[in-house]
Amino acid sequence: MSEELLKIRSLIEKHHRWRSQCINLIASENLTSPAVREALASDLGHRYAEGEPYERSYEGTKFFDEIEASTINFARRLFKAEYVNVKPISGCLANLAVFYALARPGDRIMSLSVPDGGHISYMEFGGAGVRGLKVEYMPLNPEDLSIDVEAVARKAKEVKPKIYMLGGSLFLFPHPVREIRELADQLGGYVAYDASHVLGLIAGGVFQDPLREGADVVPSSTHKTFPGPQGGIILTNDGEIAAEVNKATFPGLTSNHHLHRVAGLAIALLEMEKYGEAYARQMVRNAKALAEALHKYGFKVLGEKRGFTESHQVVIDLSLIHISEPT
Repeated sequence: MSEELLKIRSLIEKHHRWRSQCINLIASENLTSPAVREALASDLGHRYAEGEPYERSYEGTKFFDEIEASTINFARRLFKAEYVNVKPISGCLANLAVFYALARPGDRIMSLSVPDGGHISYMEFGGAGVRGLKVEYMPLNPEDLSIDVEAVARKAKEVKPKIYMLGGSLFLFPHPVREIRELADQLGGYVAYDASHVLGLIAGGVFQDPLREGADVVPSSTHKTFPGPQGGIILTNDGEIAAEVNKATFPGLTSNHHLHRVAGLAIALLEMEKYGEAYARQMVRNAKALAEALHKYGFKVLGEKRGFTESHQVVIDLSLIHISEPT
């Protein structure tokens, strides 16, 4: 065995030991179960399956056709969605598929800015810019960390966005989906909800239900609060949107869609169907407990008036720190 190969194996082993002995507070990461890991290590990781189940451009997919069709059905059942696409290989690509499906170059979208919690994929320097979209920012109320719906309405009347992009990377409390739905109905435009950070909380029924509250489409990653393999998913109840999303995803943005990932997602969906509510509730309890403890020690934890957090995230203002013994 070469010295270089031994070094890489050693680094992998060190990584395993290190991560097993520390508390991981990275909000965008999670752990998969041994059953999901088994799928990720399977022969499916070597194979291709372009196209739709039972309508492939490749041979050798008769078993994977059943896997992908089952995965879609499991997701429909868990999220109560009429249409599901499991082909995006990341949350960013899921968002980009929505942009390609629902907007054209030169259109405007509204989203949170990065400092207010928006994700880079819906910025002009990110995925939205790749599609040629112009981005207007949704005003955020700094007192309670909520989207200022009245300010959004005033701005939307001027810029007439094609997409209202809810969700984000900083996501302490549910977003005003119903209010933005009403606004979109008045002014035109689609309501998208990036559920990447809260998909597991949605699956567990402890956060909010964007499809029932009025979102047209829900793109998401599958590996944050949702304990699946790294990848993406898109949910909608609108058949026309689903058709456009499917075209944007394949053959538009994705060729092979990492078959081992889809198999792992199937297992994670079944796990969350059985254990998701308890899993999600404990996640929120843990976040609240951490926020309350940090507050007692003198940290300025944001969102105090609303109970600090309703998600898996805790935000601290580090500009002024005074550490004290808990009271």
